[in-house]
Amino acid sequence: MPISPQRGGKYLLFHLGQEEFGVQVLKVKEIMGIQEITAVPQTSPFVKGVINLRGKVIPVIDLRLKFQLPEAEYTQRTCIIVLQVKQHNGNIMMGVIVDGVSEVLNLQESEIEDTPEFGDGLALPYILGMAKIKGKVKILLEIDSVLSAQELSGLGRLTKGI
Repeated sequence: MPISPQRGGKYLLFHLGQEEFGVQVLKVKEIMGIQEITAVPQTSPFVKGVINLRGKVIPVIDLRLKFQLPEAEYTQRTCIIVLQVKQHNGNIMMGVIVDGVSEVLNLQESEIEDTPEFGDGLALPYILGMAKIKGKVKILLEIDSVLSAQELSGLGRLTKGI
Protein backbone atom coordinates (compact mmCIF):
# COMPACT_ATOMS: atom_id res chain seq x y z
CA MET A 1 0.00 0.00 0.00
CA PRO A 2 1.52 3.38 -0.98
CA ILE A 3 2.40 5.76 1.81
CA SER A 4 0.09 8.74 1.62
CA PRO A 5 1.86 12.11 1.69
CA GLN A 6 1.64 14.33 4.76
CA ARG A 7 -1.56 16.30 4.17
CA GLY A 8 -1.76 18.60 7.18
CA GLY A 9 -0.18 22.06 6.89
CA LYS A 10 -0.64 25.43 5.21
CA TYR A 11 -2.64 25.66 1.98
CA LEU A 12 -3.19 28.53 -0.42
CA LEU A 13 -6.88 28.53 -1.35
CA PHE A 14 -8.01 29.77 -4.75
CA HIS A 15 -11.16 29.49 -6.80
CA LEU A 16 -12.22 28.46 -10.26
CA GLY A 17 -15.83 29.50 -10.73
CA GLN A 18 -17.79 28.42 -7.64
CA GLU A 19 -15.29 25.74 -6.56
CA GLU A 20 -12.45 26.31 -4.13
CA PHE A 21 -9.17 24.47 -4.40
CA GLY A 22 -6.03 24.43 -2.30
CA VAL A 23 -2.34 23.81 -2.94
CA GLN A 24 0.35 23.35 -0.35
CA VAL A 25 1.99 26.70 0.40
CA LEU A 26 5.43 25.05 0.19
CA LYS A 27 4.86 24.58 -3.57
CA VAL A 28 3.94 28.25 -4.13
CA LYS A 29 6.79 30.50 -5.25
CA GLU A 30 4.74 33.65 -5.89
CA ILE A 31 1.38 35.06 -6.90
CA MET A 32 1.20 37.64 -9.66
CA GLY A 33 -1.47 39.48 -11.59
CA ILE A 34 -2.35 38.29 -15.06
CA GLN A 35 0.15 39.54 -17.62
CA GLU A 36 0.98 39.13 -21.26
CA ILE A 37 1.58 35.46 -22.09
CA THR A 38 3.49 34.44 -25.21
CA ALA A 39 1.50 31.74 -27.00
CA VAL A 40 3.37 28.65 -28.12
CA PRO A 41 2.01 26.92 -31.25
CA GLN A 42 0.96 23.26 -31.23
CA THR A 43 0.50 22.91 -27.47
CA SER A 44 -2.57 21.60 -25.63
CA PRO A 45 -5.47 24.08 -25.39
CA PHE A 46 -4.93 24.48 -21.62
CA VAL A 47 -1.30 25.56 -22.16
CA LYS A 48 -1.59 29.33 -22.49
CA GLY A 49 2.10 29.79 -23.34
CA VAL A 50 5.11 31.14 -21.49
CA ILE A 51 6.04 34.21 -19.45
CA ASN A 52 9.38 35.75 -18.59
CA LEU A 53 9.77 35.70 -14.82
CA ARG A 54 12.88 37.69 -13.92
CA GLY A 55 14.82 36.27 -16.86
CA LYS A 56 13.48 32.72 -16.53
CA VAL A 57 10.96 31.43 -19.06
CA ILE A 58 8.17 29.46 -17.39
CA PRO A 59 5.13 27.72 -18.91
CA VAL A 60 1.64 28.87 -17.93
CA ILE A 61 -1.47 26.69 -17.95
CA ASP A 62 -5.09 27.70 -17.48
CA LEU A 63 -6.34 25.44 -14.69
CA ARG A 64 -9.97 25.99 -15.76
CA LEU A 65 -9.24 24.46 -19.16
CA LYS A 66 -7.13 21.66 -17.69
CA PHE A 67 -10.06 20.69 -15.45
CA GLN A 68 -12.47 20.98 -18.42
CA LEU A 69 -14.38 23.89 -16.89
CA PRO A 70 -15.86 26.55 -19.20
CA GLU A 71 -13.40 29.24 -20.23
CA ALA A 72 -13.90 32.54 -18.41
CA GLU A 73 -12.82 36.06 -19.19
CA TYR A 74 -9.86 37.26 -17.14
CA THR A 75 -10.72 39.92 -14.55
CA GLN A 76 -8.90 42.11 -12.01
CA ARG A 77 -8.91 39.12 -9.62
CA THR A 78 -7.51 36.62 -12.13
CA CYS A 79 -3.96 35.75 -11.23
CA ILE A 80 -1.06 33.43 -11.96
CA ILE A 81 0.20 31.25 -9.13
CA VAL A 82 3.82 30.31 -9.78
CA LEU A 83 4.46 26.80 -8.44
CA GLN A 84 7.40 24.46 -8.18
CA VAL A 85 6.32 21.12 -9.61
CA LYS A 86 8.20 17.87 -9.16
CA GLN A 87 9.05 16.04 -12.37
CA HIS A 88 10.81 12.70 -12.85
CA ASN A 89 14.08 14.50 -13.69
CA GLY A 90 13.88 17.37 -11.20
CA ASN A 91 11.63 20.36 -10.51
CA ILE A 92 10.16 22.86 -12.94
CA MET A 93 8.53 26.21 -12.31
CA MET A 94 5.06 26.53 -13.74
CA GLY A 95 2.36 29.18 -13.67
CA VAL A 96 -1.31 28.29 -13.22
CA ILE A 97 -4.06 30.77 -14.03
CA VAL A 98 -6.86 30.86 -11.45
CA ASP A 99 -9.95 33.07 -11.03
CA GLY A 100 -8.69 34.48 -7.74
CA VAL A 101 -6.85 33.69 -4.52
CA SER A 102 -8.88 33.48 -1.29
CA GLU A 103 -6.68 32.87 1.74
CA VAL A 104 -4.00 30.76 3.38
CA LEU A 105 -5.34 28.14 5.79
CA ASN A 106 -3.56 25.91 8.24
CA LEU A 107 -5.27 22.52 8.04
CA GLN A 108 -4.94 19.65 10.46
CA GLU A 109 -4.73 16.09 9.11
CA SER A 110 -8.07 15.41 10.88
CA GLU A 111 -9.80 18.12 8.76
CA ILE A 112 -8.84 16.37 5.51
CA GLU A 113 -10.77 13.41 4.16
CA ASP A 114 -9.77 10.97 1.45
CA THR A 115 -11.22 11.49 -2.01
CA PRO A 116 -14.51 9.60 -2.28
CA GLU A 117 -14.85 6.73 -4.76
CA PHE A 118 -16.53 7.82 -7.97
CA GLY A 119 -16.99 4.32 -9.39
CA ASP A 120 -15.97 3.12 -12.85
CA GLY A 121 -12.38 2.90 -11.59
CA LEU A 122 -12.09 6.67 -12.07
CA ALA A 123 -8.66 7.57 -10.72
CA LEU A 124 -8.10 11.13 -9.50
CA PRO A 125 -4.41 11.08 -8.50
CA TYR A 126 -4.22 14.88 -8.54
CA ILE A 127 -6.62 15.19 -5.59
CA LEU A 128 -4.78 15.01 -2.27
CA GLY A 129 -8.00 15.07 -0.28
CA MET A 130 -11.09 17.07 0.61
CA ALA A 131 -11.09 19.63 3.42
CA LYS A 132 -14.31 20.54 5.22
CA ILE A 133 -14.18 24.15 6.33
CA LYS A 134 -17.19 26.12 7.62
CA GLY A 135 -19.60 23.64 6.03
CA LYS A 136 -17.97 23.85 2.59
CA VAL A 137 -15.71 21.38 0.82
CA LYS A 138 -12.36 22.52 -0.56
CA ILE A 139 -10.55 20.27 -3.04
CA LEU A 140 -6.88 19.94 -2.12
CA LEU A 141 -4.65 19.38 -5.15
CA GLU A 142 -1.52 17.27 -5.38
CA ILE A 143 -0.07 19.77 -7.83
CA ASP A 144 2.76 17.43 -8.90
CA SER A 145 0.06 15.09 -10.29
CA VAL A 146 -2.25 17.64 -11.95
CA LEU A 147 -0.31 17.32 -15.19
CA SER A 148 0.65 13.90 -16.50
CA ALA A 149 4.33 13.02 -16.82
CA GLN A 150 3.99 13.40 -20.59
CA GLU A 151 2.43 16.88 -20.28
CA LEU A 152 5.08 17.94 -17.77
CA SER A 153 7.98 16.81 -19.90
CA GLY A 154 6.40 18.71 -22.80
CA LEU A 155 6.29 21.86 -20.65
CA GLY A 156 9.90 21.28 -19.58
CA ARG A 157 10.95 21.08 -23.24
CA LEU A 158 8.99 24.29 -23.93
CA THR A 159 11.13 26.33 -21.58
CA LYS A 160 14.42 24.84 -22.73
CA GLY A 161 13.65 25.40 -26.41
CA ILE A 162 13.07 29.12 -26.14
